[in-house]
Amino acid sequence: MRYDDFRRSDNIDDRRDDDGGGMGGGGFGFPMGGGGGLGIGTVIILGLIGWAVGIDPRILIGGAEILTGGGSQAPSYQTDRRSAPAKAGAPSDEMGSMIAGVLGEIDDRWKEIFQASGRSYSGPRIVLFRNATNGGRCGMAQAAMGPFYCPPDRQIFLDTGFFREVETRFHGCSGNACKFTAAYIIAHEAGHHIQNLLGILPKATAMQQQAGSKAEANAIQVKIELQADCFSGIWVNREQAKRPGFLESGDIDAALQTASAIGDDTLQRQTTGRVVPDSFTHGSAAQRKQWFMTGYQNGTVAACNTFQ
Repeated sequence: MRYDDFRRSDNIDDRRDDDGGGMGGGGFGFPMGGGGGLGIGTVIILGLIGWAVGIDPRILIGGAEILTGGGSQAPSYQTDRRSAPAKAGAPSDEMGSMIAGVLGEIDDRWKEIFQASGRSYSGPRIVLFRNATNGGRCGMAQAAMGPFYCPPDRQIFLDTGFFREVETRFHGCSGNACKFTAAYIIAHEAGHHIQNLLGILPKATAMQQQAGSKAEANAIQVKIELQADCFSGIWVNREQAKRPGFLESGDIDAALQTASAIGDDTLQRQTTGRVVPDSFTHGSAAQRKQWFMTGYQNGTVAACNTFQ
């Protein structure tokens, strides 16, 4: 992916210099082993399975605690005295600059789409962090959760170490193509922001609350996630039209490889040796690839109606 000429967004809070020790503001503490709680490895796996959940991603971890008999912990409210102040604006390091560029282009393309339909657009804010940080109204953001979008604050929380996990642990990409994989992941999270602006997330949440079973609620969540994949494909379609040379050989294959690597069936097979479709929250590998390509090939919001 060529991104030298991308517009860098200033809508970023860079907290990567924070040591993660100051938990400020309050969040949830997760059992990390002992007393029947989940081990850190399990938390990481569950976090990655739920890496793009538009609604609070800790639901998976909390549910697993209940299933394994682990005790839940009350929210932890602490005073943050060690946190370094966030640096606002586009970061200057290579990783931060790439993220700022991807966000800038995502905002520009979606602004064009919204304006064409007579709507106003305001982009999400990205919070970069290491290990853990205050997640605002979505509680504590932890690296083990993977990237997630917080609807009430309209913020994307991103520990950039997740990109290395996708490459080295889940083999979702390799080499230079991992840059485009990172863009796909950010565009997916921005897709949840689009759903929020369009009123899709509130409606889907209401549907989940009225669902008659956990399987039914999960099926709604899958539709949410597949639509975010489709929206990420729309951005790639529009960006390619705007900058024909931004995609490099192997980039689309890398996005499809990543979509496959983080499909619910793939992750369940790797972690438990079996696949339970009723427990899917993001969709199968085939579904994730299908909906990303639907958005990429059509480039329209209308093509991404996963709820139909």
